[in-house]
Amino acid sequence: MKNTTIIIPARLKAKRFPNKPLAKILGKEMILHTLNRGLESGIEVFVATPDNEILEIVKKYGGNAILTGDHPNGTSRTLEAITKIKNDNVDLVINLQADLPNINSSSILKLEKLMRKSNSPIGTLASLITKDEIDDENVVKVEVETDLKEDSFLKAKDFFRIKKNLKNEKIYHHIGIYAFTKDALAQYVKLPSSALEVKRNLEQMRIMSNIKVGYCDSNPLSVDNFLDLKRVEKEMRK
Repeated sequence: MKNTTIIIPARLKAKRFPNKPLAKILGKEMILHTLNRGLESGIEVFVATPDNEILEIVKKYGGNAILTGDHPNGTSRTLEAITKIKNDNVDLVINLQADLPNINSSSILKLEKLMRKSNSPIGTLASLITKDEIDDENVVKVEVETDLKEDSFLKAKDFFRIKKNLKNEKIYHHIGIYAFTKDALAQYVKLPSSALEVKRNLEQMRIMSNIKVGYCDSNPLSVDNFLDLKRVEKEMRK
């Protein structure tokens, strides 16, 4: 029987928010909140990190953690982790970004279902975008050809942070979760960075044409700075 594994890549040396995975929300480190969201899906979860401090906190909490080397991005860290697990039954890998502490476990399961139903090599999720988010460069947007519906799994047309002269384009709030087939993950990491990827600081531009997008009916907040942390904490208090 083929299985899915969730990998949460996390590191302390983020430029915009150093030590972000250990920032506390409601008295608990953010990485542990994200770990819990993954565990609530019922899928096996591993945190992949180059930092012993993160490793120790996850293990003390009772979670699975893998120590990795240095990597330029979370995707290559995810590949090292899944290689170290050495489970031949795993054919689908979900890369869940560590700064999504309030993502719904049902969204994770939906992405897995869409991937298995469509046989797509790479998939991600997107939710409705607010007017305030359109001009917020911290919010990554994804464009698709037609409206995303509950059962949609559409090809991504573009990913961006800021774009001028938007009119009738179908723009959504991109959520930091990706699902890869094991083969697609290995192939993706081997590809060189594209010029557009470097310009926009968006790793997914490297292989955008192969990514499908599903609809997420919630809007999990990504923590990019201290204000985001407070927004997430406010939401999680509700």
